[in-house]
Amino acid sequence: MSGRIRVGIGGWTFEPWRGPFYPEGWPKARELEYASTHVTAIEINGTFYSTQKPATWADWAKRTPDDFVFAIKASRFCVNRRVLREAGESIDKFINQGLVELGPKLGPILWQFAGTKQFDPDDIAGFLDLLPKSIGGIPLRHAIEPRHESFRDPALLDLARKAGVAIVFADDEDKYPQFADLTGDFVYARLQNQREEEPTGYAPAALDRWADTARAWADGATPAGYSYISPPAQERDRPRDVFVFMINGAKVRAPAAAMGLIERLG
Repeated sequence: MSGRIRVGIGGWTFEPWRGPFYPEGWPKARELEYASTHVTAIEINGTFYSTQKPATWADWAKRTPDDFVFAIKASRFCVNRRVLREAGESIDKFINQGLVELGPKLGPILWQFAGTKQFDPDDIAGFLDLLPKSIGGIPLRHAIEPRHESFRDPALLDLARKAGVAIVFADDEDKYPQFADLTGDFVYARLQNQREEEPTGYAPAALDRWADTARAWADGATPAGYSYISPPAQERDRPRDVFVFMINGAKVRAPAAAMGLIERLG
């Protein structure tokens, strides 16, 4: 058995996508409907900056296919702080803004740390303890994205595995560190090296490799060629659901990159 692989983009409103992705004349009010039938997940980034009303979450759920999933980027008020373990009030406000209205379409929550935030085991342990396990009977899945090299510490793996939290895999060409270690029961990958000169963002050979990597993750394997905190085990672990997002880089190519990867995954 293998986990489910979902591939998506960041958001659905981006003017340069009109033409290359959205058909000419497609109504802006129906962009979510179009995008959600061409990719299998969307990472909502606007939630980093502002909250949404419950009715808005319910509307997004209504306008997307039954098996579609949203990943949610957590509020900056939760993660852009010197002491993360003091974020309890902000986390409660973020979680309870109406996410439950997505129902089964509520995917992982992304907690992206500031690039200046350095690893403090006690602080991270306290922060992870604040993350709720469920909301309204819906189990929650959490992914943390460290963006400082000091997090390259085996202690981070112990904390994340104990909490059942995934560490984001980033492909960002040296801008931020890459942590390929598997810690949760799912994989959350953000691929950020699309190139505008490539019609599909990544070259065909690169998309082939990402497809192989996603399948390996879904099968419970730890693929070679990536940067790990600790050397990966050679034996297969449990199958995992996989979320791959084509995000940033040459953003205009993100939908083509996502659809190219979906095609390769069959």
